[in-house]
Amino acid sequence: LGSSLWVPKSGRALMIPIYKSTYERGDDLTSDYPNETAKWRDHVIMWGKDFRRSVDCLETRDDIDHDRLAFQGVSWGAAMAPMMLAIEPRIKAGIVVVAGFLFQPAMPEVDQLPYITRVDIPILMLNGKYDFFFPYETSQLPYFDMLGTPPELKRLVIDESSHSFPNTDRARESIAWLDQHLGPVR
Repeated sequence: LGSSLWVPKSGRALMIPIYKSTYERGDDLTSDYPNETAKWRDHVIMWGKDFRRSVDCLETRDDIDHDRLAFQGVSWGAAMAPMMLAIEPRIKAGIVVVAGFLFQPAMPEVDQLPYITRVDIPILMLNGKYDFFFPYETSQLPYFDMLGTPPELKRLVIDESSHSFPNTDRARESIAWLDQHLGPVR
Protein backbone atom coordinates (compact mmCIF):
# COMPACT_ATOMS: atom_id res chain seq x y z
CA LEU A 1 0.00 0.00 0.00
CA GLY A 2 2.82 2.42 0.83
CA SER A 3 3.81 2.84 -2.81
CA SER A 4 0.19 3.70 -3.70
CA LEU A 5 -0.28 6.49 -1.15
CA TRP A 6 0.03 8.99 -4.00
CA VAL A 7 -3.48 7.96 -5.10
CA PRO A 8 -5.48 9.39 -2.17
CA LYS A 9 -2.98 12.24 -1.76
CA SER A 10 -3.79 13.27 -5.34
CA GLY A 11 -7.50 13.45 -4.50
CA ARG A 12 -8.45 10.13 -6.05
CA ALA A 13 -10.10 7.19 -4.33
CA LEU A 14 -8.15 3.94 -3.96
CA MET A 15 -9.69 0.49 -3.76
CA ILE A 16 -7.52 -2.53 -3.12
CA PRO A 17 -9.39 -5.78 -3.84
CA ILE A 18 -8.45 -8.72 -1.64
CA TYR A 19 -8.33 -11.49 -4.21
CA LYS A 20 -8.94 -15.15 -3.54
CA SER A 21 -5.73 -16.74 -2.15
CA THR A 22 -4.32 -13.42 -0.90
CA TYR A 23 -4.09 -11.99 2.62
CA GLU A 24 -6.87 -13.31 4.87
CA ARG A 25 -8.41 -15.11 1.88
CA GLY A 26 -5.44 -17.47 1.66
CA ASP A 27 -6.01 -21.04 0.56
CA ASP A 28 -3.97 -23.95 -0.77
CA LEU A 29 -2.66 -22.07 -3.83
CA THR A 30 1.03 -21.82 -2.95
CA SER A 31 2.47 -19.96 -5.94
CA ASP A 32 1.55 -16.99 -8.09
CA TYR A 33 3.28 -18.57 -11.09
CA PRO A 34 0.92 -19.75 -13.83
CA ASN A 35 0.66 -23.42 -14.60
CA GLU A 36 -1.45 -25.70 -16.76
CA THR A 37 -3.71 -26.99 -14.01
CA ALA A 38 -7.44 -26.56 -13.53
CA LYS A 39 -6.62 -25.16 -10.09
CA TRP A 40 -4.70 -22.22 -11.62
CA ARG A 41 -7.39 -21.68 -14.26
CA ASP A 42 -10.11 -21.66 -11.61
CA HIS A 43 -8.17 -19.15 -9.50
CA VAL A 44 -7.67 -16.77 -12.43
CA ILE A 45 -11.41 -16.96 -13.10
CA MET A 46 -12.09 -16.24 -9.41
CA TRP A 47 -9.71 -13.25 -9.52
CA GLY A 48 -11.60 -11.91 -12.53
CA LYS A 49 -14.85 -12.24 -10.60
CA ASP A 50 -13.31 -10.57 -7.55
CA PHE A 51 -12.12 -7.69 -9.73
CA ARG A 52 -15.49 -7.21 -11.43
CA ARG A 53 -17.29 -7.36 -8.07
CA SER A 54 -14.96 -4.65 -6.80
CA VAL A 55 -15.98 -2.44 -9.71
CA ASP A 56 -19.63 -3.32 -8.99
CA CYS A 57 -19.07 -2.08 -5.44
CA LEU A 58 -17.62 1.20 -6.70
CA GLU A 59 -20.71 1.72 -8.81
CA THR A 60 -22.89 1.70 -5.68
CA ARG A 61 -21.11 4.74 -4.29
CA ASP A 62 -22.27 8.29 -4.97
CA ASP A 63 -18.82 9.71 -4.18
CA ILE A 64 -17.11 7.84 -7.05
CA ASP A 65 -17.13 9.05 -10.66
CA HIS A 66 -18.08 5.79 -12.38
CA ASP A 67 -17.03 7.07 -15.80
CA ARG A 68 -13.42 7.71 -14.74
CA LEU A 69 -12.23 4.44 -13.22
CA ALA A 70 -8.59 3.43 -13.59
CA PHE A 71 -6.65 0.24 -12.88
CA GLN A 72 -3.22 0.01 -11.30
CA GLY A 73 -1.38 -3.29 -11.13
CA VAL A 74 2.08 -3.84 -9.69
CA SER A 75 4.22 -6.90 -10.51
CA TRP A 76 1.80 -9.84 -10.21
CA GLY A 77 -1.10 -7.39 -10.56
CA ALA A 78 0.48 -5.99 -13.72
CA ALA A 79 0.98 -9.51 -15.09
CA MET A 80 -2.73 -10.20 -14.46
CA ALA A 81 -3.75 -6.85 -15.98
CA PRO A 82 -4.33 -8.12 -19.54
CA MET A 83 -6.96 -10.57 -18.33
CA MET A 84 -8.59 -8.16 -15.86
CA LEU A 85 -8.72 -5.23 -18.28
CA ALA A 86 -9.98 -7.33 -21.19
CA ILE A 87 -13.00 -8.55 -19.19
CA GLU A 88 -13.91 -5.24 -17.50
CA PRO A 89 -15.12 -2.52 -19.89
CA ARG A 90 -15.83 -0.02 -17.10
CA ILE A 91 -12.10 0.70 -16.63
CA LYS A 92 -11.07 3.67 -18.77
CA ALA A 93 -7.28 3.88 -18.19
CA GLY A 94 -4.55 1.66 -16.78
CA ILE A 95 -1.18 1.85 -15.10
CA VAL A 96 1.03 -1.22 -14.92
CA VAL A 97 4.17 -1.08 -12.80
CA VAL A 98 6.99 -3.61 -13.26
CA ALA A 99 4.93 -5.47 -15.85
CA GLY A 100 5.71 -8.12 -18.41
CA PHE A 101 4.85 -11.50 -19.78
CA LEU A 102 5.13 -14.50 -17.51
CA PHE A 103 7.15 -17.35 -18.98
CA GLN A 104 5.25 -20.21 -17.35
CA PRO A 105 2.60 -21.82 -19.55
CA ALA A 106 -1.06 -21.70 -18.56
CA MET A 107 -4.24 -23.16 -20.01
CA PRO A 108 -5.24 -21.14 -23.10
CA GLU A 109 -8.33 -19.69 -21.43
CA VAL A 110 -6.18 -17.99 -18.76
CA ASP A 111 -3.01 -17.25 -20.72
CA GLN A 112 -1.95 -13.59 -21.02
CA LEU A 113 -1.50 -13.67 -24.81
CA PRO A 114 -5.14 -13.98 -25.95
CA TYR A 115 -6.12 -11.13 -23.63
CA ILE A 116 -3.38 -8.55 -24.12
CA THR A 117 -4.44 -7.71 -27.67
CA ARG A 118 -7.98 -7.02 -26.37
CA VAL A 119 -6.75 -4.30 -24.00
CA ASP A 120 -7.47 -1.06 -25.85
CA ILE A 121 -7.60 1.60 -23.12
CA PRO A 122 -4.81 4.12 -22.46
CA ILE A 123 -1.97 2.29 -20.68
CA LEU A 124 1.04 3.69 -18.83
CA MET A 125 3.77 1.09 -18.23
CA LEU A 126 6.49 1.86 -15.67
CA ASN A 127 9.36 -0.62 -15.56
CA GLY A 128 12.93 -1.16 -14.45
CA LYS A 129 15.38 -1.79 -17.28
CA TYR A 130 17.26 -4.46 -15.31
CA ASP A 131 14.22 -6.38 -14.05
CA PHE A 132 15.24 -9.96 -13.27
CA PHE A 133 11.63 -11.18 -13.22
CA PHE A 134 10.34 -9.45 -16.37
CA PRO A 135 13.44 -9.03 -18.58
CA TYR A 136 13.32 -5.92 -20.74
CA GLU A 137 13.84 -7.47 -24.20
CA THR A 138 11.97 -10.76 -23.79
CA SER A 139 9.13 -9.88 -21.42
CA GLN A 140 8.54 -6.12 -21.07
CA LEU A 141 8.83 -5.03 -24.71
CA PRO A 142 6.65 -7.85 -26.10
CA TYR A 143 4.00 -7.08 -23.43
CA PHE A 144 4.01 -3.38 -24.34
CA ASP A 145 4.10 -3.98 -28.11
CA MET A 146 1.25 -6.52 -28.04
CA LEU A 147 -1.15 -4.33 -26.08
CA GLY A 148 -4.19 -3.67 -28.28
CA THR A 149 -4.04 -0.03 -27.21
CA PRO A 150 -3.33 2.33 -30.12
CA PRO A 151 0.32 3.52 -30.07
CA GLU A 152 -0.65 7.11 -29.26
CA LEU A 153 -2.50 5.92 -26.13
CA LYS A 154 0.27 3.87 -24.56
CA ARG A 155 3.51 4.95 -22.95
CA LEU A 156 6.48 2.95 -21.67
CA VAL A 157 8.76 4.62 -19.12
CA ILE A 158 11.95 2.78 -18.23
CA ASP A 159 14.00 3.48 -15.11
CA GLU A 160 17.57 2.36 -14.47
CA SER A 161 16.36 -0.05 -11.78
CA SER A 162 15.44 -3.71 -11.36
CA HIS A 163 12.02 -5.11 -10.36
CA SER A 164 10.94 -1.70 -9.06
CA PHE A 165 10.14 1.85 -10.10
CA PRO A 166 10.93 4.88 -7.92
CA ASN A 167 7.85 5.99 -5.94
CA THR A 168 8.24 9.72 -6.60
CA ASP A 169 8.57 9.18 -10.34
CA ARG A 170 5.73 6.66 -10.26
CA ALA A 171 3.41 9.17 -8.59
CA ARG A 172 4.40 12.00 -10.97
CA GLU A 173 4.01 9.88 -14.11
CA SER A 174 0.76 8.29 -12.91
CA ILE A 175 -0.94 11.54 -11.90
CA ALA A 176 -0.03 13.14 -15.23
CA TRP A 177 -1.34 10.05 -17.08
CA LEU A 178 -4.63 9.99 -15.23
CA ASP A 179 -5.09 13.75 -15.61
CA GLN A 180 -4.49 13.42 -19.34
CA HIS A 181 -6.77 10.44 -19.96
CA LEU A 182 -9.46 10.78 -17.28
CA GLY A 183 -9.27 14.51 -16.57
CA PRO A 184 -7.98 16.23 -13.46
CA VAL A 185 -9.49 15.61 -10.02
CA ARG A 186 -12.60 17.70 -9.48
